[in-house]
Amino acid sequence: MNIEALKDTARKAAFARRKAAFAAAPPDAWAALADVLDRHRGACVSGFLPIRTEIDPRPAMARAARDGPVCVPVIEGRGLPLRFARWTPDTPLVAGPFGAQIPADPDYVEPDVLIVPLLAFDRAGNRLGYGGGYYDRTLAELRARGPRAAIGFAFAAQETNDLPLEPTDQPLDMIVTEAGILTPQPLRHR
Repeated sequence: MNIEALKDTARKAAFARRKAAFAAAPPDAWAALADVLDRHRGACVSGFLPIRTEIDPRPAMARAARDGPVCVPVIEGRGLPLRFARWTPDTPLVAGPFGAQIPADPDYVEPDVLIVPLLAFDRAGNRLGYGGGYYDRTLAELRARGPRAAIGFAFAAQETNDLPLEPTDQPLDMIVTEAGILTPQPLRHR
């Protein structure tokens, strides 16, 4: 089986695990993320506006917005890295690509800390995304310009031990779930 077929199979399984976790999520699933963002007070933080069964980071993002800039990703085209538009809880939003909301009048900034959505993760800090490569391209570009913290945010049930990986996949520095904080092992498996 080639890598794309392996990833497709892994995505289907991950969607099912995430759907079940979403249905059982506690109302404060964002609390550990807020605690992590407190460590980065004042830094420019990129969050995301959840779609479908993604865990919701907005309460933690709103708390971070009291101390520094918060932004959300904007997809500008296939094969391009993401751009990030300022966001507050009161920002007017419009429909963007793939069902995600984006600011109606984007003011672009560059984040230092990125809260990264995902379908699956492992304890080594690897993630499985949706297949567009947007976060991998973006993290590679941002990290080439300086240190960035990539924080995966997901339900604990999204953890797996068997992720199909490619050399272009960017690792996470930390994973936060409703159950707590995971610091990746230093060794990434391939």
